Amino acid sequence: MQVHFISDLHLTVDRPALTAIFERYLAGPARDAEALYILGDLYEYWAGDDDHEDPLNDSLANQLAALAQNGTRIHFMPGNRDFLIGAEFARRARLDILPEPTLIRLGTQAVLLCHGDSLCTDDTAYQAFRAQVRTQAYQTQFLGQPLVARKQFIAGIRQKSEAAKAGKSAEIMDANSDAIASLLRSHNYPLLIHGHTHRPARHQIEVDGHTCERWVLADWRESEGKAQGEVLVWADGVLSRQPLE
Repeated sequence: MQVHFISDLHLTVDRPALTAIFERYLAGPARDAEALYILGDLYEYWAGDDDHEDPLNDSLANQLAALAQNGTRIHFMPGNRDFLIGAEFARRARLDILPEPTLIRLGTQAVLLCHGDSLCTDDTAYQAFRAQVRTQAYQTQFLGQPLVARKQFIAGIRQKSEAAKAGKSAEIMDANSDAIASLLRSHNYPLLIHGHTHRPARHQIEVDGHTCERWVLADWRESEGKAQGEVLVWADGVLSRQPLE
């Protein structure tokens, strides 16, 4: 049995090489997985389930549905870019939307899953923004606006975000060690898998005398027409990284 984990693909029509890697993955290696966990930021942005203007949205929903039809269970956890993905997209893509965090089991191992942005607690400005936009009231109000207005607003937020990141240290945007310890403590010291930080690594940390593992998923990258993806694979009780091209 295999279980796959991916995050931070940031797919958009402007990055066709990345999209091609994902499409080949869905038609190939993903079919060997009993379950696929997408831990956020599948898309670069998401304006709402009614956004059919972007051909990538419906195309990938159909390809995910085909994977599910083949027998792979697909689980999606919203990221900071695509937290507005809702029930309609989930129905079309034949996936289920997970709360954050979610505790699963791989064999005898308890595994905690999250996107990872909630762990970046040193970035107080972002955490305040996150708390606001993740409320049901905010999302209902936002999704009630015309699609064109939503897209314009998101474009403005993305520009501000890039400008803000340029003025922040890398440490501020990384996961906070106290936040990690608190999360592990509250779930009885499981193995932790998350994305978001774009710092793929395997960490061993001590929390209250317990040795815990933290696996950070790789972000998918495209530069000058070349693209690289990665999937974390659990098979035969072992986690390993597998590059995708």
